[in-house]
Amino acid sequence: MTKDNRIIIFDTTLRDGEQSPGASMNEAEKLRIATQLEALGVDVIEAGFPAASEGDFKAVEMVAKALKKTQVAALCRATEHDINMAWDAVRQAVNPRIHTFIATSDIHMEYKLKMSRDEVVAAAVKAVSHAASLTPNVEFSAEDGSRSNPDFLCKIFGAAIEAGATTLNLPDTVGYAIPGEFSDLVKYIMKNTPNMDKAVLSVHCHNDLGLATANTLAAIRAGARQAEVTINGIGERAGNTSMEEVVMSLNTRPNFFPETTSIDTTRIYPTSRLVSMITGILVQPNRAIVGANAFAHEAGIHQDGVLKNPMTYEIMKPETIGLNKNSLVLGKHSGRHALNSHIEDMGYNLSDEELEMVFKKFKHLCDRKKSIQDEDIEALVNEGVLRSSQVFQLEYLHVSTGTTVYPCATVHMKIHNRTVKGTTEGNGPIDAVFATISELTHTQSELLRFSISALTAGTDAQGEVTVRLSEDGMVALGKGADPDILTASALAYINGLNRLEYLKENPTSVRKQSL
Repeated sequence: MTKDNRIIIFDTTLRDGEQSPGASMNEAEKLRIATQLEALGVDVIEAGFPAASEGDFKAVEMVAKALKKTQVAALCRATEHDINMAWDAVRQAVNPRIHTFIATSDIHMEYKLKMSRDEVVAAAVKAVSHAASLTPNVEFSAEDGSRSNPDFLCKIFGAAIEAGATTLNLPDTVGYAIPGEFSDLVKYIMKNTPNMDKAVLSVHCHNDLGLATANTLAAIRAGARQAEVTINGIGERAGNTSMEEVVMSLNTRPNFFPETTSIDTTRIYPTSRLVSMITGILVQPNRAIVGANAFAHEAGIHQDGVLKNPMTYEIMKPETIGLNKNSLVLGKHSGRHALNSHIEDMGYNLSDEELEMVFKKFKHLCDRKKSIQDEDIEALVNEGVLRSSQVFQLEYLHVSTGTTVYPCATVHMKIHNRTVKGTTEGNGPIDAVFATISELTHTQSELLRFSISALTAGTDAQGEVTVRLSEDGMVALGKGADPDILTASALAYINGLNRLEYLKENPTSVRKQSL
């Protein structure tokens, strides 16, 4: 165990978080998030599952090469092939970690693995030994640990330590645990695992019962010193433990939690927004810490109290998590330096070429919108930088509609850098836009969901459109923003189609795993 009270923050947004339906990210998007996570102060970034697909391998390798100080981990099953692929992907990281796992619950061993307990221990030892021959930084996870026999957990964890594991992970894979029960299990493992003082105990909790953060905090109180989390709590099914909830619980209640983290809390909100923009997964307004209503007060009594003393109804200051209260006003007279300074304050670091691209879009937006807010700038960064090298790109859109006009849309697009044009009628203006894009791209996808919201207040607010597309069992989210909701709709649909193209080009060779 670590000698101090510092909690290692292990972020798996790029691996487990990406397993949220439709949240697949391309290599550039993963690198953008990884860079932000490093600036946030995350200790370990689990960049992916290299054996899953060539795309996953390349993304993990890119992240490993790019980061300057953060540990980069790759997940792998307890097989020599997976471990070798994981090592090849992360070997160029500053501090590479191999994270290998095998299921340890009776139900998984009997029905999934069809292996005895002794066979599972032997497989774990063989896997950890091989990983330890490649790097001294090895993590071993007991999949479905919360439903495993406690004595068997202690046995396999002890064997893993003996084989060279330096981190042991106890996952609540299916979100079954209750805080008191989970705390007792952590204490039991700490007390009864041979040589536990030679390893760090980690926990990885899922949110199926809405208890992921509570279970993680209970485990920390019981002695765990690594928390496996995702930004905004995204992940398979109901999601994972939320990084912002764990970190701000420790930060806000030091009298109860003497533990600390290396997280720069002022970067939490910008990171949350970045992940939401890239994945297309909206943050619900009433979500703790990072939701739009987290620091909003509507009740008169609350408003009166906050005006007199914010601490009457706010247990943390908005500035603590990076909610920008900068008085700098951006508009059409603002220059590149002012824009870049504001973008950096929001947590983004753009190259000169990227800044120039965003600046041009910024000037164009200023001609259409009087007041430019952070949400607008985030949308510009997302549209101008993260989507600049996609298969499908929108060049021109014209829509005719009205009470006596049959809706019709004319679209010019670039497909593999070749311009194509088309005009199609529809039942409504958005239907006409989507029908034209569908015809030009020859997509066979099905539109499962379509929603519109305003990024900011006011009649000139940018509309933010989210779509969910499905094709051949693959699901992708698309997101677009523009003061014109028809343009925003086109951008969202095209973004979703680009994500589907990425999934087609990077098929998963093995089922991605959720610990």
